[in-house]
Amino acid sequence: MGVSGSGKTTLGLQLSEKLGLEFYDGDHFHSETNIAKMSAGNPLTDEDRFEWLESINEAAQKLVADKKSGIFACSALKEKYRILLSKNIENEIVFVYLKGTKDVIQARMNARKGHFMPSQLLDSQFNTLEEPQNAHEIDLTKSPEEMIQETLEKISLSEFGLVGLGVMGKSLARNLANNGVQLSLFNRFVEDKEVKVAEKFIESHDELNSAKGFEDLEKFCKSLQTPRKIFLMIKAGVETDEFIEKIKPYLQKGDILIDGGNSHFKDTKRRMDYLAESGLHFIGTGVSGGEEGALKGPSIMPSGDAAAYKNIERFLNKIAAKDKNGGNCCTYIGPDGSGHFIKMVHNGVEYAEMQQIAEVYALLRYKNGLNPDEISEIFHQWNAGELKSYLLEISAKILTKKENEKWLIDIILDQAGNKGTGNWTTVTATEMGIPATLITSALFARYVSTVREKYLNVPSNTEFESKPLDLGIVAKAYALARILNHQQGFGLIKTVSDEYNWSLNLSEIARIWTNGCIIRSTLMENIQEYFESAEDLFDVIEIKQQIVEFKGDLKRFCIAAMEAELPIPCMISANDYINTLNQDVHTANMIQAQRDFFGAHTYQRIDAERGKFFHTIWE
Repeated sequence: MGVSGSGKTTLGLQLSEKLGLEFYDGDHFHSETNIAKMSAGNPLTDEDRFEWLESINEAAQKLVADKKSGIFACSALKEKYRILLSKNIENEIVFVYLKGTKDVIQARMNARKGHFMPSQLLDSQFNTLEEPQNAHEIDLTKSPEEMIQETLEKISLSEFGLVGLGVMGKSLARNLANNGVQLSLFNRFVEDKEVKVAEKFIESHDELNSAKGFEDLEKFCKSLQTPRKIFLMIKAGVETDEFIEKIKPYLQKGDILIDGGNSHFKDTKRRMDYLAESGLHFIGTGVSGGEEGALKGPSIMPSGDAAAYKNIERFLNKIAAKDKNGGNCCTYIGPDGSGHFIKMVHNGVEYAEMQQIAEVYALLRYKNGLNPDEISEIFHQWNAGELKSYLLEISAKILTKKENEKWLIDIILDQAGNKGTGNWTTVTATEMGIPATLITSALFARYVSTVREKYLNVPSNTEFESKPLDLGIVAKAYALARILNHQQGFGLIKTVSDEYNWSLNLSEIARIWTNGCIIRSTLMENIQEYFESAEDLFDVIEIKQQIVEFKGDLKRFCIAAMEAELPIPCMISANDYINTLNQDVHTANMIQAQRDFFGAHTYQRIDAERGKFFHTIWE
C-alpha cells in the first residue's frame, strides 16, 4: 500500500515471484468511470472508492476461503479504507506500507509512461493519506532487493508479544493464538525451576504452532514488529518495576507495554510518566475472568494514552468476551491508571458478592438445616431468574462436589485468602470519604478467618428459635444486599473519576462487566441500562422500589442469623447502611456533638443554612 507512484506494483510482482503467489493489481479493480475520472485529472471521492475497495475485499475473501494466499497492490490511503479491505479477513491480512517523500515519488511519476494516474493528482493522494499504525513500513528509497528482503523479514516478525506464562498468561496466549494473532512468548529463566517454559508451552498446544518462545529478552524484543506491543502478565508491584528496567534497553520510541496484572492505579500512572520520558507507552489494563475467562474471553479494561490504545485495540477486541448484543467487553476506560482503578473496584465488589453468597449459604446450612445438595438446588433455581450471576452459578456447582462420599466444601479449611485488591479498594474509599462498607466487611471477614484459631471458642448460652427462615425472605435479602454493594462500588468509581477528571462512563463500564468477568450478572445488565440516564443507583425508581420492598426481608435475615449466632458481617453492613441512610434515625449528630465538646470541632444546625458552623460551651 501507499500513494500512487510508490512502487506497489513493482514490489508486489517481485514478491509474488519470490513467494510463488498470485499478484493482484488494485488498479484492475477500478470501474471504467473511476479510470476516466482519474485520467481527466479529477481525484476520486470516498463514494468512488468504496465500490472499488469492496471488489478487492471480495477477491481477497475468496482467496482465504479457498485457503490460498495472494499479494494485492492497493493505495489504501485511509484507515476506513483499510478496515473495508480487511472485512471478514482481519486475522489474515497484512499491510506493507511503502513510505517515501513527495519529491521522490513525484520524480517517479513524471518518469513513468502509460498510467492513467497523472502526476498532478499526487497532492490529493498525500492530502488523503492517513499513515497506518499497524503496517510494516518499508523505505522506498532502498533498492528493490533491499525492499524485498526487508519485507520478508518484517512479515516473519510476530505482531504481538506476551510476557509471563502463569495461569492467566497461558490462557491469554492461547486465546490470542486462537484468534489468529502471530505471537512471541517470553518467560524468565530460573535454573532448575523455570527452564524453556515458553518453548514447552508452545509444544503442548496445537494452536500455538506458529508462536515463538523465548527466555532471552533481547531476542524476544527483536522478534516483534514495531511499534512493539507487549502484554505483561507478571506479578504486580516491585516485580513489574524490575521487569520494566530489564526490558527498557531493548525497546524504542513508540513501543507499547500493556500491564495486565493487578497493579495499583497510582503505580500505573507513575510508570506511564516514567516511560513517557523515553517515548514509550504504558497501558494499564484490568483483566477479569479467571483462567477460563482469559482463554474463552475476559472483560478487559485498558487505560492510558488514547492514541497508543488505538494501536492495540484490535488485539484486545479479538480476545474479549462479547456482551448480549455482540459488542466487545473491552473499551477504552480513560486516562492515567483508570483501567487498573476500576479493576480494583471490580475486585472489591467481587469480595462482597462472594461474602454475601457465603453468608446466605451459612444461614441455609446452619439455621435452616439444609445440606449442600439442597442448597445447590436453591442456588440453581435462583440462578434461573433475576439473581443470576457467575458467582452464584459456580457456588451451586461447588456445593455438589464430593470427595470420598464427603462434600468437598466440608473438607476445605475455613480460611479465605486475598491478593490485596480488596484492601486497596477499602483504603481508597477511606481516602475519598466514601462508604464502601460492604466491601470492607467482606475484606475483614477474610482477615478474621485467618486469626480465628488463635482465640478460644466461646460456648453458646443463648436459646433461639430454630424455625427455618422462609426462602423468599432469604432471596429478597440477598437481592437487596447485592444492590447496595453495587451502589457503593459504582459510587466509589464516580467519586474518584470526578476527583481525577477522568470522565468515566459508568454505563459503559457496567456493559463490559456483563460478560467475561467474575461479577457478571443479570443485575449488571440492568445497571448498564440504569446508568444511561442516572448518575447513582439510588436515583433509579426500580431500585428505590426494591429497597422499600426488600428492606424488611434483609432485617429478618439478619435477625435470624444473629439468633443462630452466625457470622454475617456483609449482610449486617448492608442492613446498617440502609438504616444509616434513613433520615428519621440520628446517630452522627451525637458524634459531632462529642467532637465539639472535646475538640471544639464545631457543628452545623438543621435550623440554619448549610455551611454555617457553631460551637457550644458544653460545661
